[in-house]
Amino acid sequence: MMMKILLFLSIPIAIGIVIYIRTYMQDKHKPYVLGVLWFFILIFSYLLFSSINSEIKFDQIKNDRYQLVIKNLKDIRDSQLAHRNVKGIFQNNWDSLVKFVEVDSFTITQRRDSSVLDKEMTKRYGGVKTYKDIVIVDTLGFVSVKDSLFGFDNRYENMMFVPFSEDKDSKFDLNAGFLNQNGINIPVFEAKVKKRVILYDQAINLVLKENQVQSVDGVNGSFLKIGSMSEVNTNGNWPKNYSKDK
Repeated sequence: MMMKILLFLSIPIAIGIVIYIRTYMQDKHKPYVLGVLWFFILIFSYLLFSSINSEIKFDQIKNDRYQLVIKNLKDIRDSQLAHRNVKGIFQNNWDSLVKFVEVDSFTITQRRDSSVLDKEMTKRYGGVKTYKDIVIVDTLGFVSVKDSLFGFDNRYENMMFVPFSEDKDSKFDLNAGFLNQNGINIPVFEAKVKKRVILYDQAINLVLKENQVQSVDGVNGSFLKIGSMSEVNTNGNWPKNYSKDK
């Protein structure tokens, strides 16, 4: 930012000097001094344009890459929520999570109200039949997790790999466990990747600046992540403008 301010200020200052020289300096010295000043004006103008243009290109690259990374993180979240629904816990192993998607199924159930004879109350009332309400859960069938979440798309097989990373085998950091709240162990999970892994080939000063982002329309912090190991939360840390579909 300071560099950009200096570049902005240097141009009007240089132009002011040029005007001063043309007005007050001796004619024999003007061509040389003016030539040097115009040279610096052109250099500063180029540096200013390059600085602004570099940030614009960086933002475009960053936004495009974040979109694809977020798509993978959403698939991870959907797979984890399905795992919790079926198994009761989140999974912290990629191979096990992929295998779960491939082979496991959701149980389709139907709940209906009914009533049955309450033997204890009937006995207490001297044989007068007394009934109690119950809920009956009927199993109607099963549906594949894979078909339900991904249909004919096999992208879940690669959802653990970080798009655009320098190492093509680089994976999201995956954690899962329990968070105790009021004596109850609640399942939690987190999948994350450092921004610098996604933006490994970009200017280090722009990556460091991106790591310091704290705004409502940016991805705050140095990670792109979904879920949390410190709170009950299965959301991502990106704003809505990165997640228009859901």
